[in-house]
This record gives sequence, C-alpha cells and structure tokens, in this order.
Amino acid sequence: MGKSTDIAPGATRGRRPKGQGQDLREAILNAAEDLFSRHGFYGVTVRQVAAEAGVDTALIHYYFGAKRELFDAVFARRAEILNRERLEAMATYQAAHPEDLKAEGVIEAFIGPLLDRSMTQDPGWKNYFRLVALVNNTPAWGGETMHRFFDPVVHQLIDTLKAALPEAEIDDLYWCYQFLTGAMMLALSETGRIDQLSDGLCRSSDLQAVRERLFAYCAAGLEAVVRRRDGATGGGGVAKIHQLAKNSEPGPI
Repeated sequence: MGKSTDIAPGATRGRRPKGQGQDLREAILNAAEDLFSRHGFYGVTVRQVAAEAGVDTALIHYYFGAKRELFDAVFARRAEILNRERLEAMATYQAAHPEDLKAEGVIEAFIGPLLDRSMTQDPGWKNYFRLVALVNNTPAWGGETMHRFFDPVVHQLIDTLKAALPEAEIDDLYWCYQFLTGAMMLALSETGRIDQLSDGLCRSSDLQAVRERLFAYCAAGLEAVVRRRDGATGGGGVAKIHQLAKNSEPGPI
C-alpha cells in the first residue's frame, strides 16, 4: 500500500475521481462500506466499488490491495473509533462507581457509544452497523473477522461485568454477551421488522426508544441468569453442581 497522499499513475483513466489523497481514499472506503453493507462481501466486486467511488480499479488496488484487504480497511476504520469510545466509557463508569458497579451501567457504557453514533443519522455509521450485523451472522469467516477487530473490548466488558457481579460464572457472562450482541446488532440494523410486526406502534428507527429499553433488557437477562445459577447451586457455580452430584452418588453396599 502506498502513502495516502500519492496518486497511482494512470489512476484517473476513464473516470473523474471525486477527490485526491486522503479524501479520495475516504471516498473509496465510503463507497465500499455502502456496497458491502447492502450486498455482503461476495456480492460486491472491486469494479463496482470503483464505479461507485468514481475511480479506476487500479487506484483501489494501489491503496488497498485485494478485495479482502479493502474490506478489512472498511471494517477497521470505524471499529477503531468504537473500541476507543467503549473502552473510555467503561473506564469512566467504573471509576465513578468504585463500590457500586451495576450490570446495567456497564452495559450502557458498552452499547451507548454505538447508539450515540447511529443517532447522529450519519449514513456512514448506519451502513457500518448493518455491515457488522451481516458479518456477525456469517458462519464461514464472520467470527474470525469479529475476533480480529472486537475481542479486546469484549474481554474488557466481561472483566467489568465480573467486577459488577463477582458471583457470576465466566461462562454465563460469555453466553449473555452472545445474547446481548444479537439484540444490540438487530436494534442497530433498523430492519423495519418491528414496524410491520407492531402495525406502526414501534419504529426500528426510533433509537431513543431503543436506548430507553435495551440496557435494562440486557442487564435483567444477565442478572436472571446469574441468580438462577447461584440459586441452583447455593452460590458455588458449576463446580458446586459437580460436587453435589458427586456427593449424591450411592456408596458401596
């Protein structure tokens, strides 16, 4: 990949670029983000991205290399922003509540920055959240992509939730994250499903309504799972279950 301020020789052949240098690079990323969010990785060609951005395909290869490298650049651009904002929000919440961390507060710090970005109505962020939802549900390589770009901030979420709920078992926290991320990405995708289902009573674009409900919904589910496990085992988790089962085995006759 060359420097972002360079222009590849012959890059303007056949069409007029929408900018130069960093602006041109951003135009390519924006075009690719829009197309990938609507058609997925396999449904988009480099030629289509070039046409959307108003550049020659050679310029895309010059800046990004192959299509997968372009896709990764699209994915990383906003992931870096979100990861920084979520880490800062969780650290700020934890610092402000050293003795009374709550699961709902931790979850709000984790999800809130995404809602904040989407509520700006910036079409780029709307496209990005739809793209993340698409990748998150792609069995072949979606998990690997999410792993590369989002694992550190998710591990920090798990650690902070464990501080808020020290009695929680780690496997429960990971399972609850699995459920949380599904609810979060569906809400951010604004598919219109709830609009039809509720006959217009609810609108998927009403992100303020999402904000008023999503954090509490996720926290209540998490806390219910923790209580259920803790109550079933007398506070000992999985190890306690195994011990109780072992103690209940009949002895020699």
